[in-house]
Amino acid sequence: MSPAVLAPARPDRSWIDEAVRRIEADYNRSADTHLVPVPMPAFPGIHLYLKDESSHPTGSLKHRLARSLFLYALCNGRIGPGTTIVEASSGSTAVSEAYFARMLGLPFVAVVPRNTAAEKIEAIAFHGGRSHFVDRPGDAYGEAERLARELGGVYLDQFTYAERATDWRGNNNIAESIYAQMAKEPHPIPAWVVCGAGTGGTSATIGRFVRYRRLATQLCVADPAGSVFHRHWADRSITELESCGSRIEGIGRARVEPSFLPDLVDEMIAVADPQSVAAARLLSERLGRRCGGSTGTNLWACATIAARMAAAGQTGSIVSILCDDGNRYASTYFDDAWLATAGIDPTGPRAELAERLGW
Repeated sequence: MSPAVLAPARPDRSWIDEAVRRIEADYNRSADTHLVPVPMPAFPGIHLYLKDESSHPTGSLKHRLARSLFLYALCNGRIGPGTTIVEASSGSTAVSEAYFARMLGLPFVAVVPRNTAAEKIEAIAFHGGRSHFVDRPGDAYGEAERLARELGGVYLDQFTYAERATDWRGNNNIAESIYAQMAKEPHPIPAWVVCGAGTGGTSATIGRFVRYRRLATQLCVADPAGSVFHRHWADRSITELESCGSRIEGIGRARVEPSFLPDLVDEMIAVADPQSVAAARLLSERLGRRCGGSTGTNLWACATIAARMAAAGQTGSIVSILCDDGNRYASTYFDDAWLATAGIDPTGPRAELAERLGW
């Protein structure tokens, strides 16, 4: 008689059931995020809207991703009672994942670049997580894998799983929410949706949804000038740079992430850091509250598209994303001394954008 085969230990199903219930209950208590109209006086026939993801409980677009990553890992049997959760992040995803880890009573470690905004590090700690620093952003991936092994934990790996953890067909993902909220607007089907790429998960979700629903919308990804994504989109042989060379947190990478799907993107617009910061500051003044640098990147790309549409005599709507709360960058993008040290002067781009938009 052959010896019995012992199955590996699996997470307790009753614990997983309760963990999923807690996450779903948290979602059920939450309202959808607002779609904010932003007038552009210079382009009266073109309507701009920003999906305000800063209103999530953890203050950013990454709240959606963190929830999806936890549910994906739970339903794949990767997380059980006491599992240490580890993530490589530029900050915002880690803040949101710390929130969900604490909800489930799990320890959380964020592997983040040492120059991550101090406000994000504080937010990770507020939600019960701890930060583990690396000097080079590109080292975060390997260090997160190493830590997960050392701690007997799970590396959630947003950069690989972002595009598959989200239900892109619907289930109130960000794309479905945008189109539902646009239904009664003058141009309910946007001519363009503009977003950034950090993992590539948001652009993958929107691009797939547009094709699935057979919509005429085109997708633009706004990318920091130092990032590899727009280079890879133009030439698939380019997959990695020595460094990203951008100070805009949350978007842009030195390597092409597995979740970035370039075939779903109709256009990419490279935006320099001074342009992103100028746009973030200008928009913050228009809205009466601070927006982050990646929102500025999006706005600059939106203005470029709007100017092109107007020159061609086109009307329509453009939808983009207000990615996170700009108070997280009080000590960076909104600090003149920090900008001077970083060599970022937004003065010229600010005047250019204000004139272009009629602000």
